[in-house]
Amino acid sequence: MNTKQTNEMQIEFDSKSENEGFARVAVAAFLTQLNPTVEEVADVKTAVSEAVTNSIIHGYEKKRGKIFIRCIMQEDEIVVSISDKGKGIADIKKAMEPLFTTKPELERSGMGFAFMEAFMDQVDVISEVGIGTTVTMKKKIENSSTFRVSGDELNG
Repeated sequence: MNTKQTNEMQIEFDSKSENEGFARVAVAAFLTQLNPTVEEVADVKTAVSEAVTNSIIHGYEKKRGKIFIRCIMQEDEIVVSISDKGKGIADIKKAMEPLFTTKPELERSGMGFAFMEAFMDQVDVISEVGIGTTVTMKKKIENSSTFRVSGDELNG
């Protein structure tokens, strides 16, 4: 039996650049349950922003598609998965190299995955060409304080 406290949410939205802010705020709002610091919220929001932007710009290019976010909280850790059904990544290792970009004409910095890795504790990428990509990121919230009241405290 799993004794860990968990909570989960999922959202789906169109691959439009104006939805990137929505994704950041939705994940940040969900994260507040762990009582994160302002810096921890900013870190997660930045990583989510980068992953969603990658799905919009690289996954779907100029086509419309859906982006899926799933967040799971387990005790003091949040796991955020961002998926698309876009074109996929042919060489994940190369794509994750700092400064590598497939869209230099858009003045893309090529730092999306580097930022995700800098702001999160763990970043895993699964992708299949023609099928899509899932970026799963984990972050432990150091100041998380789950308030629990024991029966003794209630009675006395």
